[in-house]
Amino acid sequence: QVQLVESGGGLVQAGGSLRLYCTASGRTFASLGMGWFRQAPGKEREFVAAISWGGGSTFLTDSVKCRFTISRDNTKNTVYLQMNSLKPEDTAVYYCAAALTSYGSRRDHEYNYWGQGTLVTVSP
Repeated sequence: QVQLVESGGGLVQAGGSLRLYCTASGRTFASLGMGWFRQAPGKEREFVAAISWGGGSTFLTDSVKCRFTISRDNTKNTVYLQMNSLKPEDTAVYYCAAALTSYGSRRDHEYNYWGQGTLVTVSP
């Protein structure tokens, strides 16, 4: 079992920045592929970013490229999502997910564990 706890969400004005944190416990973090997904009100959950077990491979959805960065610190069992130049359309609940496959994935069904989510609200 893996427990995931997200933090760092909040209210920010358009153009601002936030850093999301996801801390894992219960299994060797360094063996897990990690991802961030989000779900806006009235919309389906969508992929945002993923990172392989060692951090050597990262993937970002097109709408956040050049604005968001995913990284991890395996010594702290934590994955980060740095979000810059935020837009109102980034408003969503952001979920951290862990995959037993180590490469990270864009597909939510490949993730085995999910956090409870953290709300990000971007005002115009």
